[in-house]
Amino acid sequence: MTSSKSSILLIYTGGTIGMVSDLVSGELRSFDFQHMYDQIPELNRFPITIDTISIDKPIDSSEMTPSHWINLVEIIESNYANYDGFVILHGSDTMAYTASALSFMIQGVKKPIILTGSQLPIGMIRTDGKENLITAIEIAAQKDEYNQSIVQEVCVYFEYSLYRGNRSSKISANQFEAFASPNYPPLAVAGVNINYDRAKLFRTTEKQVTFWKNMDNQVGLIKLYPGIPFEFYDSFFDNSKFKAIVLETFGSGNAATNVSFQEKITHYIASGGIVVNVSQCSSGAVEQGKYETSSFFNKVGVISGTDMTTESALTKLMYVLSLDVDPSLKRQIFEIDLCGEKSF
Repeated sequence: MTSSKSSILLIYTGGTIGMVSDLVSGELRSFDFQHMYDQIPELNRFPITIDTISIDKPIDSSEMTPSHWINLVEIIESNYANYDGFVILHGSDTMAYTASALSFMIQGVKKPIILTGSQLPIGMIRTDGKENLITAIEIAAQKDEYNQSIVQEVCVYFEYSLYRGNRSSKISANQFEAFASPNYPPLAVAGVNINYDRAKLFRTTEKQVTFWKNMDNQVGLIKLYPGIPFEFYDSFFDNSKFKAIVLETFGSGNAATNVSFQEKITHYIASGGIVVNVSQCSSGAVEQGKYETSSFFNKVGVISGTDMTTESALTKLMYVLSLDVDPSLKRQIFEIDLCGEKSF
């Protein structure tokens, strides 16, 4: 599997994969790492050194915030030189947000950072957590013929597929195939062997890894729907409250030609706000101007999110807004493909 023994740091944040059912109450509670080794003795057979660490207070992933992302960046930064790869155990509900955020906060990375979790607790007979964790660790440890990590980016591994983190979304609450990458193919598929799509793996052009420990969460999200009462959305278009807005529009980036809505966007952008247009559709891309109902966006300076996921657009804006650069440059930086988050 590897030309030399690899070392992996396993980081526990919480989530279903780490839960144990209380025999008396039936409630799910967090486990310790020794329980994990008891439930997955195969980990002891890996020719891999696996060390473990936990965030201070493990949480349900619905409680995840930018401060937790910063904590993860700090853990990885302080241990980056000592390990060949990192596996983060994370609840599935916000895993795509965390994976996207980390991809922007840790750039120039040349080691794998794999997020995984499960739909069923690891102690249950039918759990998917066992295979997810074992294969995530195996992927994080694998090297190529030059003894370099095969994967050198932030990824999500779930149910036999490895996805680019900032291209992934959770698509199911009750199926083991909980994640998908609608606009980018899987980086690897695990069967009898782990088959990598080498041409699709990201390779940084940065000379060294950088760790960014700041995020600005003054980002709003508006999902358009027929009959949306725009008169109640004034606070979203207040630059003192929201510095940027992600619009989830119809189809290839379309919206109703509502005069009130158009006036709000025009004034908001003119006063320094950033608006990014992403599609509500799970696959496909925004093509502003393709139809008359999206041509207005081009005229006033709405940024096309092309084929980015909502999770990626939101977290990228949080990252860009937090940068210590001239405000006029932040829009330009957002439009650059920083780490494989968009196709064009």
